[in-house]
Amino acid sequence: MDYILEERAVRLGEYIVENNATVRAAAKEFGISKSTVHADVSERLKRINPSLHREVRKVLDINKAQRHYRGGIATREKYKMMKTKRKG
Repeated sequence: MDYILEERAVRLGEYIVENNATVRAAAKEFGISKSTVHADVSERLKRINPSLHREVRKVLDINKAQRHYRGGIATREKYKMMKTKRKG
């Protein structure tokens, strides 16, 4: 069973690095929770493959730094859609 978890952690790490993916996007792609993704790439991957863990960390740190921009864009789009629906 540990083998399966370790393999998933590596696959998650590779997916995140190859796609510059967020934890949320990886969770959706693999059909698991964000908490599971975070545990896999933070704890398991660090033990299994430290170099891949460092690459994943770089991507996730960039995503975290940009998080407030994406949130602002999403909010702007939400209110834009609400305004359009009221007019239509």
